[in-house]
Amino acid sequence: MVHAFLIHTLRAPQAEETGLCRVLYSCVFGAENSPEDPRPHSAERDRLLRKEQVLAVARQVESMCWLQQQASGRLPTDLQPQSDEPVPLHEAPSGVFCLAAGDPFRESRTVVWLGVLSLGFALVLDAHENLLLAESSLRLLARLLFDHLRLQAPSTNLLLQADRIEGILVRFLPHGQLLFLNDQFVQALEKEFSAAWTR
Repeated sequence: MVHAFLIHTLRAPQAEETGLCRVLYSCVFGAENSPEDPRPHSAERDRLLRKEQVLAVARQVESMCWLQQQASGRLPTDLQPQSDEPVPLHEAPSGVFCLAAGDPFRESRTVVWLGVLSLGFALVLDAHENLLLAESSLRLLARLLFDHLRLQAPSTNLLLQADRIEGILVRFLPHGQLLFLNDQFVQALEKEFSAAWTR
């Protein structure tokens, strides 16, 4: 199961002073229960805990992306597209890493991530989840978001289109479940999504 999906900024490695990693959108599927915690639970405390967990994941994804770019010797991918060409998702840095229990989640989790232009996309999964399916789902979600939201820069219109992001997640990642999708089914879901937003 997917526990969280997030979109965040990726800073250029040489631009360490230009700003911090910023979570632009996150969706948490299910809450972490911690019955051994003696402190009283409140909705605000749970929201802040989820926010801290998601930000910790975003920072680790940013670090992993930066390290992968340094190790490969490639220039930072914090470049804006030069034209109206489609975003090259197959060339985007990507990876997987594990989070130990208690750091930041109570149970161990696996994170699948993708860095495209100056945006990071990540899925936080159960440790035993199918990683190939998770990676293909994440690439599909990133492609759909770039196609339907016309994302070119981190803050252009992403924050104003949370409802569209939720519409994509409801169809392609319902309740945090990874789906085995063939091309025809993806096309049908895309048509359904496009029809829903043209009304």
